[in-house]
Amino acid sequence: MNIDIIKEINFQTARSGGKGGQNVNKVETMVEGYFSIHTSFILNIRQKAILERKLAGKINSDGFLQVRSQVHRSQLANKQEVIRKMQTLIGQALKKEKKRIPTKPSAGSREKRIESKKRQSQIKEGRKRIER
Repeated sequence: MNIDIIKEINFQTARSGGKGGQNVNKVETMVEGYFSIHTSFILNIRQKAILERKLAGKINSDGFLQVRSQVHRSQLANKQEVIRKMQTLIGQALKKEKKRIPTKPSAGSREKRIESKKRQSQIKEGRKRIER
């Protein structure tokens, strides 16, 4: 599911640590993206409920889905990384899970299991003390 949420993401920048030399001390390259699931016009009520349940660990106390990136040396690249991460998170959360169809074990797998149990039993039997 590909939802274009770019228009509703609020970006904030800050100076990031890591590689970059003097660039790190001067330029605000770290980007944080905030997306409000509650006030979104793009998502319907059902999608909002799903996202709030599945992404509860990523939503802060103010109700914003928060993603940050500081891996790149440029602000633009970090901004694109935040957008990519956020779209991936939302896409994964909204993907419909396949229902598991229960199956019975095959005859071969049952026989294999019994054989391994017999083998294990023999190993344990061999550990017992011999009585005289």
